[in-house]
Amino acid sequence: MIKKFLRVAALSLVLSPLALPSAAAGAAPSAPAAAEVLGLADAVTRIPVADESRDGYTRDKFRHWNTGLDPADGCNTRAEVLLSEAVVAPEVAAGCKLSGGLWVSYYDGQEVNDPAKLDIDHMVPLAEAWDSGASSWTPARREAYANDQGAAASLVAVTARTNRSKADQDPAQWMPPLPDAHCRYVGEWTATKLRWGLAADRDEIQALAVYADVCESTVVHYTPAP
Repeated sequence: MIKKFLRVAALSLVLSPLALPSAAAGAAPSAPAAAEVLGLADAVTRIPVADESRDGYTRDKFRHWNTGLDPADGCNTRAEVLLSEAVVAPEVAAGCKLSGGLWVSYYDGQEVNDPAKLDIDHMVPLAEAWDSGASSWTPARREAYANDQGAAASLVAVTARTNRSKADQDPAQWMPPLPDAHCRYVGEWTATKLRWGLAADRDEIQALAVYADVCESTVVHYTPAP
Protein backbone atom coordinates (compact mmCIF):
# COMPACT_ATOMS: atom_id res chain seq x y z
CA MET A 1 0.00 0.00 0.00
CA ILE A 2 2.93 2.32 0.70
CA LYS A 3 4.12 2.10 -2.90
CA LYS A 4 0.68 3.06 -4.12
CA PHE A 5 1.00 6.50 -2.60
CA LEU A 6 4.59 7.37 -3.45
CA ARG A 7 3.51 9.48 -6.44
CA VAL A 8 3.88 12.73 -4.59
CA ALA A 9 4.99 16.28 -5.17
CA ALA A 10 7.12 17.48 -2.27
CA LEU A 11 5.41 20.33 -0.46
CA SER A 12 6.69 22.54 2.32
CA LEU A 13 4.68 22.50 5.52
CA VAL A 14 4.54 25.55 7.75
CA LEU A 15 2.23 25.30 10.70
CA SER A 16 1.54 28.50 12.60
CA PRO A 17 0.33 27.75 16.13
CA LEU A 18 -2.19 30.14 17.58
CA ALA A 19 -1.55 31.91 20.86
CA LEU A 20 -1.85 29.71 23.91
CA PRO A 21 -4.20 30.61 26.76
CA SER A 22 -2.80 33.08 29.25
CA ALA A 23 -1.87 32.00 32.76
CA ALA A 24 -4.55 32.16 35.43
CA ALA A 25 -4.89 35.50 37.24
CA GLY A 26 -2.50 35.74 40.14
CA ALA A 27 -0.40 32.78 39.06
CA ALA A 28 3.16 33.13 37.86
CA PRO A 29 3.12 32.72 34.09
CA SER A 30 4.87 29.59 32.91
CA ALA A 31 7.38 29.79 30.11
CA PRO A 32 5.76 28.97 26.77
CA ALA A 33 6.84 25.74 25.17
CA ALA A 34 9.56 26.24 22.58
CA ALA A 35 8.56 25.80 18.95
CA GLU A 36 10.45 23.07 17.11
CA VAL A 37 11.42 23.25 13.45
CA LEU A 38 12.63 20.02 11.85
CA GLY A 39 12.96 18.38 8.50
CA LEU A 40 10.38 15.63 8.10
CA ALA A 41 12.91 12.80 8.26
CA ASP A 42 14.33 14.08 11.57
CA ALA A 43 10.84 14.74 12.95
CA VAL A 44 9.75 11.18 12.26
CA THR A 45 12.65 9.82 14.30
CA ARG A 46 11.40 11.76 17.33
CA ILE A 47 8.10 9.88 17.48
CA PRO A 48 8.41 7.09 20.06
CA VAL A 49 7.66 3.59 18.79
CA ALA A 50 5.23 1.49 20.82
CA ASP A 51 2.58 -1.16 20.35
CA GLU A 52 -0.97 0.19 20.22
CA SER A 53 -4.05 -0.89 22.13
CA ARG A 54 -7.67 0.15 21.68
CA ASP A 55 -8.82 -1.46 24.92
CA GLY A 56 -11.44 0.70 26.63
CA TYR A 57 -11.86 3.20 23.78
CA THR A 58 -15.13 4.95 23.13
CA ARG A 59 -15.49 8.15 21.14
CA ASP A 60 -17.35 9.90 23.96
CA LYS A 61 -14.17 9.82 26.06
CA PHE A 62 -13.03 12.79 23.93
CA ARG A 63 -15.56 15.59 24.54
CA HIS A 64 -16.16 17.59 21.38
CA TRP A 65 -17.21 20.01 20.08
CA ASN A 66 -16.91 22.43 23.02
CA THR A 67 -17.38 26.20 23.12
CA GLY A 68 -14.17 26.79 21.21
CA LEU A 69 -11.59 29.53 21.58
CA ASP A 70 -14.18 32.25 22.22
CA PRO A 71 -17.10 31.07 24.38
CA ALA A 72 -18.77 34.46 23.81
CA ASP A 73 -19.06 34.09 20.03
CA GLY A 74 -21.78 31.43 20.25
CA CYS A 75 -19.82 29.11 17.93
CA ASN A 76 -18.49 25.70 18.87
CA THR A 77 -15.11 24.36 17.82
CA ARG A 78 -16.44 22.93 14.56
CA ALA A 79 -17.91 26.27 13.49
CA GLU A 80 -14.80 28.20 14.52
CA VAL A 81 -12.61 25.92 12.39
CA LEU A 82 -14.96 26.37 9.43
CA LEU A 83 -14.80 30.14 9.84
CA SER A 84 -11.02 30.17 10.13
CA GLU A 85 -10.45 27.95 7.07
CA ALA A 86 -13.01 29.52 4.73
CA VAL A 87 -11.65 30.89 1.46
CA VAL A 88 -14.82 32.97 1.20
CA ALA A 89 -16.45 33.70 4.55
CA PRO A 90 -19.90 32.23 5.10
CA GLU A 91 -22.89 34.10 6.43
CA VAL A 92 -23.31 33.67 10.19
CA ALA A 93 -26.87 33.70 11.54
CA ALA A 94 -28.18 33.43 15.08
CA GLY A 95 -26.85 30.44 16.96
CA CYS A 96 -23.75 30.45 14.73
CA LYS A 97 -25.65 28.88 11.86
CA LEU A 98 -23.39 29.05 8.80
CA SER A 99 -24.52 29.27 5.19
CA GLY A 100 -22.73 29.87 1.93
CA GLY A 101 -18.98 30.47 1.91
CA LEU A 102 -16.28 28.52 0.13
CA TRP A 103 -13.70 25.98 1.29
CA VAL A 104 -11.04 23.90 -0.47
CA SER A 105 -10.62 20.37 0.90
CA TYR A 106 -6.92 19.72 0.50
CA TYR A 107 -7.28 15.94 0.79
CA ASP A 108 -8.99 15.78 -2.61
CA GLY A 109 -8.75 19.33 -4.01
CA GLN A 110 -12.52 19.75 -4.04
CA GLU A 111 -14.20 23.15 -3.63
CA VAL A 112 -17.17 23.10 -1.26
CA ASN A 113 -19.73 25.90 -0.82
CA ASP A 114 -22.00 24.18 1.70
CA PRO A 115 -20.58 23.86 5.23
CA ALA A 116 -22.90 20.90 5.89
CA LYS A 117 -20.89 18.90 3.33
CA LEU A 118 -17.66 19.34 5.30
CA ASP A 119 -16.33 17.33 8.20
CA ILE A 120 -13.76 18.62 10.67
CA ASP A 121 -11.11 15.93 10.63
CA HIS A 122 -8.88 15.25 13.61
CA MET A 123 -5.54 14.95 11.84
CA VAL A 124 -4.67 12.05 14.14
CA PRO A 125 -8.07 10.42 14.69
CA LEU A 126 -9.42 10.11 18.21
CA ALA A 127 -9.19 6.32 18.18
CA GLU A 128 -5.61 6.46 16.91
CA ALA A 129 -4.74 9.00 19.61
CA TRP A 130 -6.22 6.65 22.23
CA ASP A 131 -4.17 3.76 20.86
CA SER A 132 -1.02 5.89 20.90
CA GLY A 133 -1.09 7.26 24.44
CA ALA A 134 -4.27 9.25 25.07
CA SER A 135 -5.79 6.33 27.00
CA SER A 136 -3.67 7.42 29.97
CA TRP A 137 -4.69 11.10 29.79
CA THR A 138 -7.18 12.88 31.99
CA PRO A 139 -10.62 13.65 30.53
CA ALA A 140 -9.66 17.34 30.44
CA ARG A 141 -6.58 16.64 28.32
CA ARG A 142 -8.56 14.47 25.94
CA GLU A 143 -11.08 17.30 25.57
CA ALA A 144 -8.23 19.72 24.86
CA TYR A 145 -6.94 17.35 22.18
CA ALA A 146 -10.35 16.90 20.56
CA ASN A 147 -10.81 20.69 20.29
CA ASP A 148 -7.22 21.74 19.61
CA GLN A 149 -7.08 25.01 17.71
CA GLY A 150 -3.60 25.79 19.03
CA ALA A 151 -1.99 24.35 15.90
CA ALA A 152 -3.21 24.78 12.35
CA ALA A 153 -2.83 21.08 11.51
CA SER A 154 -4.74 19.55 14.41
CA LEU A 155 -8.22 20.09 12.93
CA VAL A 156 -8.91 20.46 9.23
CA ALA A 157 -12.07 21.03 7.20
CA VAL A 158 -12.33 18.41 4.45
CA THR A 159 -15.02 16.77 2.38
CA ALA A 160 -17.13 14.35 4.37
CA ARG A 161 -16.37 11.65 1.81
CA THR A 162 -12.61 11.75 2.37
CA ASN A 163 -12.89 12.04 6.14
CA ARG A 164 -15.12 8.99 6.32
CA SER A 165 -12.86 7.08 3.96
CA LYS A 166 -9.95 7.81 6.30
CA ALA A 167 -11.90 6.85 9.45
CA ASP A 168 -9.35 5.94 12.15
CA GLN A 169 -6.55 4.78 9.84
CA ASP A 170 -2.91 5.89 10.03
CA PRO A 171 -0.63 6.67 7.03
CA ALA A 172 0.36 3.01 6.66
CA GLN A 173 -3.29 2.32 5.83
CA TRP A 174 -4.69 5.49 4.22
CA MET A 175 -3.48 8.59 2.45
CA PRO A 176 -5.44 11.45 0.84
CA PRO A 177 -6.66 10.62 -2.67
CA LEU A 178 -4.88 13.69 -4.10
CA PRO A 179 -1.20 12.73 -4.59
CA ASP A 180 -0.03 16.34 -4.30
CA ALA A 181 -1.40 16.39 -0.74
CA HIS A 182 0.72 13.50 0.54
CA CYS A 183 3.79 15.40 1.73
CA ARG A 184 1.70 18.02 3.51
CA TYR A 185 -0.43 15.31 5.10
CA VAL A 186 2.51 13.29 6.41
CA GLY A 187 4.11 16.47 7.77
CA GLU A 188 0.92 17.48 9.56
CA TRP A 189 0.40 13.97 10.95
CA THR A 190 3.96 13.95 12.28
CA ALA A 191 3.59 17.43 13.77
CA THR A 192 0.40 16.42 15.57
CA LYS A 193 1.95 13.27 17.02
CA LEU A 194 4.90 15.28 18.30
CA ARG A 195 2.76 18.14 19.62
CA TRP A 196 0.80 15.74 21.81
CA GLY A 197 3.57 13.27 22.65
CA LEU A 198 1.85 10.37 20.92
CA ALA A 199 3.61 7.17 19.88
CA ALA A 200 3.43 5.20 16.63
CA ASP A 201 3.47 1.50 15.94
CA ARG A 202 6.13 -0.08 13.73
CA ASP A 203 4.08 -0.16 10.53
CA GLU A 204 3.17 3.51 10.95
CA ILE A 205 6.78 4.57 11.58
CA GLN A 206 7.93 2.59 8.56
CA ALA A 207 5.35 4.30 6.35
CA LEU A 208 6.25 7.76 7.65
CA ALA A 209 9.95 7.06 7.03
CA VAL A 210 9.27 6.01 3.43
CA TYR A 211 7.32 9.19 2.76
CA ALA A 212 10.01 11.26 4.47
CA ASP A 213 12.55 9.96 1.95
CA VAL A 214 10.37 11.30 -0.87
CA CYS A 215 9.20 14.51 0.81
CA GLU A 216 12.68 15.91 1.32
CA SER A 217 11.65 19.57 1.37
CA THR A 218 8.80 19.15 3.87
CA VAL A 219 9.43 21.06 7.08
CA VAL A 220 7.61 20.29 10.31
CA HIS A 221 6.86 23.09 12.77
CA TYR A 222 5.23 22.15 16.06
CA THR A 223 4.87 23.40 19.60
CA PRO A 224 4.32 20.87 22.41
CA ALA A 225 0.77 21.09 23.75
CA PRO A 226 0.49 22.71 27.18
